[in-house]
Amino acid sequence: MLLTLFPAERPQYPEGKPEGERMEIRLSRGRQRVTASCLLVLDGARFSGRASAVLASLGGALEEDRKCQRLVKNAMYRAALRAGRQKPVWGALTGVRPGKLLEAKLREGFGEEEALRRFIEEFDVSPERAALCLDASRETMKAAASLGEKDVCLYVGIPFCPTRCAYCSFVSQSVEKSMKLIPPFLAALEQEIAAAAAAAGALGLRPVSVYMGGGTPTTLSAAQLDRLCTVLEERFDLSALREYTVEAGRPDTITEEKLRVLRRHGVDRVSVNPQTMSDAVLEAIGRRHTAADVVSALERVRAVGGMAVNMDLIAGLPADSADGFAATLTKVLALAPENVTVHTLSLKKGSRITLESSPIPDAGEVAEMLTLAGARLRDAGYAPYYLYRQKFMSGGFENVGWTKEGFANLYNICIMEELCSILAMGGGGSTKLIAPGDGRNIRLMAPKYPLEYIGGIEKTCEEKNKIAEFYSKEGNG
Repeated sequence: MLLTLFPAERPQYPEGKPEGERMEIRLSRGRQRVTASCLLVLDGARFSGRASAVLASLGGALEEDRKCQRLVKNAMYRAALRAGRQKPVWGALTGVRPGKLLEAKLREGFGEEEALRRFIEEFDVSPERAALCLDASRETMKAAASLGEKDVCLYVGIPFCPTRCAYCSFVSQSVEKSMKLIPPFLAALEQEIAAAAAAAGALGLRPVSVYMGGGTPTTLSAAQLDRLCTVLEERFDLSALREYTVEAGRPDTITEEKLRVLRRHGVDRVSVNPQTMSDAVLEAIGRRHTAADVVSALERVRAVGGMAVNMDLIAGLPADSADGFAATLTKVLALAPENVTVHTLSLKKGSRITLESSPIPDAGEVAEMLTLAGARLRDAGYAPYYLYRQKFMSGGFENVGWTKEGFANLYNICIMEELCSILAMGGGGSTKLIAPGDGRNIRLMAPKYPLEYIGGIEKTCEEKNKIAEFYSKEGNG
C-alpha cells in the first residue's frame, strides 16, 4: 500500500522516538473490536486514518492475521487520501488477484449487481475496474465449473530468446551467448518431463491444458520442437487435452516449418507478441525486428491454419505515447487475433529499463492508453477473461487478457485464479499444487538459469516425489 500511494518512497525504520515526516501505525484490541490507526505526518501537517472490525468476525488465527493486515492497510489508505494523495483506480486493493475477492461474494450467493456494489464499497475500487473484474470473474467461475478434481495444467519453460528485451525480467538467455546450452538443457528437460509424468500417471492426474512458454520456445529449431512435443506425448496421457499453447512470441523465430511441426502435434494456439507496432519503440526495447515482421509472421500462422492467435501489447513502453499506442491498437485489431493481452509496464528488478533508467510514459499517459484499449477492444467484439496485477506496475493498473467469444485460454485462467494444480517443467518452472476444495497450495521451484538447471536436474526430478506426498494428504490422492 505504501508503494501504491507513495511510489517514489521506500520505508525506513529509524531507532528512537519518531519525528519528522513519518507514518505511525498501531493495531489495538478492545473487548469487542480490533482497530488499526495510522498517523501520517507530511510537511508539518497531520492526517489520520482508522479501520476496525468486530472481534467475532475475525475467525481462526490465519483468518485473523489476514483481516488485521487488511485493517492496517485500510488505515494507511484513508490517512493518505486525507493527505491529498490521488485515489488509485484499484482503491485499497494491492493483491495480485482482485477477482478472488469478487468471486467470493458471488459464491456467497449475492447476485452480480449486489456483489459488485459490495466490492466497490468495501475496497473503494473504481466502477470501471470493478466492471473489468466482474467480466473476468464470470470466465473464472465458468472455468472452475468445468474442471474435475484430477484435472491439471502442464507448463513447459524454455528460457531462451534471440535477444533480451529491455523490459524483461524473466529468466531468459540470449541464444547469441548460450546456443551451446540448448542441447544439454533439452536433455535435462526430458528427464524432468519423465519424472513429472510418472508422478501424474501414478495419481491419475489428467492434463487438460499444455502451455509452452519462456523465454521464446520457438527459439528452438523445428527438429528440437518436434522432439520435445513427441516426448510430452509419449510420457503424458494427453487424451483429455482441451488446449495446447506455444509462445511463438518473437516474430523473428517463427518459420513455416516450425509452425507445421507444432500443428502436427496438436498445438491450437500460439502467441505472436509484438508488444508494440512502432518500429521506433521496438528499437528502444531491444527487439531486432520490425512491425512488418510481425505481420509476416502472422500471415505464416494463418497460412498453416488451425491455430488461434494471441498478441501481447504493453502500455507504457519507453519512447511510446498515447497516440503511438492508439496506432498500435489500430494495426493489431486489423490483424484480428483471437486474443489480445494488454499488459501494463512493470518495472521489475533485473530489467534493462530499470538498470538504465530509460524515460517512460507517466501514469496519466498509461491510463489514457488503457482506457483507449478497453473501449476499442470492446467495440471490436473482445471481452476480458482474466486479469492480474503486479508490484511496481506503472500507475498501479493491471494486465488484462481479452478474447473473442469461444477463445478464452483455460491455462491463463487456471494459473491466475489458482483453479487447479500446474505441473511445471523447465528452467525456472514453478509447479504449484492446489488442493481441491480448500485451496491449500505449495510451490516447487526449478533452478532458474540453464546452467543451474542442467547441473541440478537430479534434485529437480527428485522433487517431483512431493507431488504424490501433497495429493496423499487429507485424502487428495
